[in-house]
Amino acid sequence: MKKRSHNLSVILSVVLVSALTLSGCGVLGGPDTRTVRIWLMKDSVSDDFLKRFTTAYEKDNPSVRLEFTFQEWTGIGKKVTAALESEKAPDVIEVGNTQVAQYAESDALRDLTLESVRDLGNEEWLPGLAEPGSINGSQYGIPWYAANRVVIYNKDLFADAGITQPPRTRAQWLKDSERLNRGGTQGIYLSGQDWYTLAGFIWDEGGELAVDQGGEWQGALGTPAALRGMAFYKKLQAHGSGPKNADEETPPQAEVFARGNVAQMIAVPSSATLIEKNNPDLQGKLGFFAVPGKTAAAPGAVFTGGSDLIVPEKARERTAAIEVVKALAGEKWQTDLARTMHYVPNKTTLAGVIEGEESTAAMAAGAARGRATPNSPQWADVEADNPIKPYMTAVLQDKEPRRAARIASARITEALAPH
Repeated sequence: MKKRSHNLSVILSVVLVSALTLSGCGVLGGPDTRTVRIWLMKDSVSDDFLKRFTTAYEKDNPSVRLEFTFQEWTGIGKKVTAALESEKAPDVIEVGNTQVAQYAESDALRDLTLESVRDLGNEEWLPGLAEPGSINGSQYGIPWYAANRVVIYNKDLFADAGITQPPRTRAQWLKDSERLNRGGTQGIYLSGQDWYTLAGFIWDEGGELAVDQGGEWQGALGTPAALRGMAFYKKLQAHGSGPKNADEETPPQAEVFARGNVAQMIAVPSSATLIEKNNPDLQGKLGFFAVPGKTAAAPGAVFTGGSDLIVPEKARERTAAIEVVKALAGEKWQTDLARTMHYVPNKTTLAGVIEGEESTAAMAAGAARGRATPNSPQWADVEADNPIKPYMTAVLQDKEPRRAARIASARITEALAPH
């Protein structure tokens, strides 16, 4: 989980503004003033957004002062765990959406189910943010923002191949990718171990990475549905020269795309900034579309990365903290955050606030069918020595899929066993 959130932060950081600590504006209040201490992750928001929020919130709530501190993703798990156990816990903490389960396991989080139903319209939340924040029917993480993968494509190469519009189905996507994969052009650059992308294909087929069977998690890569997802991945990956034994960072796929001979890649939209930085000639030539689904009725499922907000049980200003969370997660500041940071807002009903932004709109379309990894406190152990990656390589190198899936699933089951 830490790695995923860290990778997302690195990808997004090219378009965000870094900050260290920002405290509330204006003169400090009197003895009745309450200070709400909030931990945010580095590069999650810009200085300008935070200043606007702080000024407006303190004006509307004159007895409250907001104190923001930015944290690094590296090592954040241990730091948050220690803070939750401390008598000096912060009042609000931003965490990666898939980290909530490991923190909730300690019984150190405030149950925010009532607020999510009564005040925050939880039925409209993106599932990829809401589901990881819900443990055993209780909502501990309040969705804040999301980002997910889309298809970034080279408009010139599509035009040269006579393709006038992006594909909307998997079948058409395969045909277009095959058509593009000619004359020194790669139809798509897809590395062999991009397991986030594979997860979406598995979910589209009705499969899972792992399933909860009576409180015990079992790896599920060997089910017929999961195997169909891997089979589609193999067909798509063949329409390019991506390495079969490496992930999307080895080499960095944005740098490969920037060479100008790759028609498509699957990444978060902010990767376009890296592409254009490496090759300014591609400015204005990049397009975006949601990962196609099995039919044109809906986009494909995608992994949703992003952040939730949690309130520690030991927070000194717990009541005031919940009000701050409600403001940050509410429509007004969700709209501001989405437009400022090019994020997907936390509700499907807010997708319209980013209309006109091709990249963000494509991301929002996919986010409506977003998912997260299995909601186990031990999922971080799976990612630490990820057995899905060698499984993918084995299949792409024509090893027997069922046997490779059984081996990987057994390792997932072992990693998810309670410690």
